[in-house]
Amino acid sequence: MMLIAGIDEVGRGPLAGAVVAAAVILNPESPIEGLTDSKKLSEKKRNALDNEIKEKALAWSLGRAEVEEIDRINILQASLLAMQRAVEGLSIKPHHLKIDGNQLLSIAYSMEAIVKGDLTVAEISAASIIAKVARDKEMVLFDAVYPKYGFAAHKGYPTKKHREALLKYGVTPIHRRSFSPVRACL
Repeated sequence: MMLIAGIDEVGRGPLAGAVVAAAVILNPESPIEGLTDSKKLSEKKRNALDNEIKEKALAWSLGRAEVEEIDRINILQASLLAMQRAVEGLSIKPHHLKIDGNQLLSIAYSMEAIVKGDLTVAEISAASIIAKVARDKEMVLFDAVYPKYGFAAHKGYPTKKHREALLKYGVTPIHRRSFSPVRACL
């Protein structure tokens, strides 16, 4: 059986928090209905699929790059690093990687990059879902630590409310200093 790992990341656009990636090897004998790009699903549906993916997949893993890494190597390189870490964390070694987007990883695997793969490839959709659920939960926890910023609502994305909070309350340790709206507040 050919073991294919789907890889995707979440959190390239936000002004705060880590970028989180996932790698998922689905079990062809235990299909999961409703897989698609995580952004197209309601939070309730994403959470239900997150549980089902984790139960049914042959293997899954999360990888991340922290704010300090994002600021040091840039968001694209940090996203690729998080994806590489997700692949390296798999308990089963896949034969082939299908990566969402147009970038390949610098690791010794057979792989292909698929633009909009999170919409068309079940393994990538599954990765997109578990990465988004993990990152969103983390941002909700940060909302309790930094309640004035609204992280539970916008998950760190540069909404009007988030930019206004940055101007009013300043930069937190979880903000990406290399991003221009944050840098402007330093």
